[in-house]
Amino acid sequence: MTLKRIHREIADLKKEDLGDIALGPKSGDNPFLWKARIPGPDGSVYEGGMFDVEVHLAHDYPFSAPKVLFLTRIYHMNISDRGNVCIDILKHNWSPALSIFKVILSLSSLLTDPNPSDPLVPSIASDFLRRRTTHDQTARRWTELYATPPPPVSVEPTPPPPPPPAAASGASSSSNTPAPASGAAKGKARAHVEAIEIADSDEEHEVELVTATGRGTKRRRVRAGSVIDLSTDGDAGESSRRNGKRRAVDRTDAEEVIVIED
Repeated sequence: MTLKRIHREIADLKKEDLGDIALGPKSGDNPFLWKARIPGPDGSVYEGGMFDVEVHLAHDYPFSAPKVLFLTRIYHMNISDRGNVCIDILKHNWSPALSIFKVILSLSSLLTDPNPSDPLVPSIASDFLRRRTTHDQTARRWTELYATPPPPVSVEPTPPPPPPPAAASGASSSSNTPAPASGAAKGKARAHVEAIEIADSDEEHEVELVTATGRGTKRRRVRAGSVIDLSTDGDAGESSRRNGKRRAVDRTDAEEVIVIED
């Protein structure tokens, strides 16, 4: 009978308009232990607070009234510092026709309209009757200290990481690499000297080729009156003999210099 009644109340909760109230079994393993969260009623000294409550059902429920315990501290004449509640429907006015949801609604009404004629904490009831301003200030301060939930922490979304740079393809890399110069192009890049005519004696002279491009020097011995032709790769060739000594140097883009040592 008890389990059947509890399951029916769970099904009825889905049809009720609970508002800001949260109510239901604490876990699926124990249907006799419920939890509730009651918001402080608007306009009351408990406004802005959220009060957690545990509801323990007896094994002969609904023939016995449930036991209600406030887990959140509250400054209230009908609720002790241990969370026990003094309300008539949980004592002599209990009826099997009442439900857990109706008990929670009665507790919410008790926060708005306390009962000083049946107080559980007489000192708070005395403040309520004689020093109402002091009572209300203390109740608000307790609500702020113990029942006000912390403000939600706003977390800024993390920006996505930048996309990785696109890797260059092999084809594009190879296309950007300059092709090696051909033999003909190399020949053009070298210094070009048309001819050197050496005459004046029968002695041999040493010709030194010094390149401005840093490729080293070339030395060649020739007889006087020989003509060195360096128009191709720098090889000397004899062409004719003439009288006198003469130097002829023709420079190109590679800037080669020819030094003749006597």
